[in-house]
Amino acid sequence: MAEIFAPIEDGKFVDPTATNTQSKEKEKKANDGLDKDAFLQLLVAEMQYQDPLEPTTNTEYISQFATFSQLEATQNVELSNKIAMANDLVGKQVIMKSTTDGGATAYHDGQVDYAFVENGKVYLSLGGDLYNIDDLDTVIDPNYLDAVNLSKAFVDMINRIPSAQNITEDKAPQVAQAREVYDSLTDYQKRFVAADAVKKLTEVEEALSKMQSKE
Repeated sequence: MAEIFAPIEDGKFVDPTATNTQSKEKEKKANDGLDKDAFLQLLVAEMQYQDPLEPTTNTEYISQFATFSQLEATQNVELSNKIAMANDLVGKQVIMKSTTDGGATAYHDGQVDYAFVENGKVYLSLGGDLYNIDDLDTVIDPNYLDAVNLSKAFVDMINRIPSAQNITEDKAPQVAQAREVYDSLTDYQKRFVAADAVKKLTEVEEALSKMQSKE
């Protein structure tokens, strides 16, 4: 545990820079960020170096211990909530956000394999890499993921089909299969399909229909 030093006046810790309201506000924010170990160490130090002529009253100690207990309880609740959230994310697709050595923001997506707790921190495992749950950016909706994957599969099928100007009759089964896949999509899934892909499908169908009518 790291040592913490602060000026002492009349047996109490003081901030020598807190000469105005702004400084006191900064001190308050700094104290709010203390973890329970640092808070307890400050309290023990205050008890050790208090002024014998003006000792801290029992009421003050009780108040400080109450603050410490409240801080510890809050941190325990926060950790429990993170653990429950991590367990719920196992098996789901997520996007994690991290910062590179150069300071740039990077995003990593994948399925959460498992979650575990170490030194009071909760981690998620994605493809063998560990991420702090605090770096969670997005939880991907399964319906959204299915729609994206199905629309991509349909577009890949269309890309393998020649254009309407170059289509030949032997490609008719391939075109029919693409139409079947598109018609099987829900209205929600169709929203993710590129308009150009649907347009190309319609054009090659019309071209094949004209070929067959000439026979």
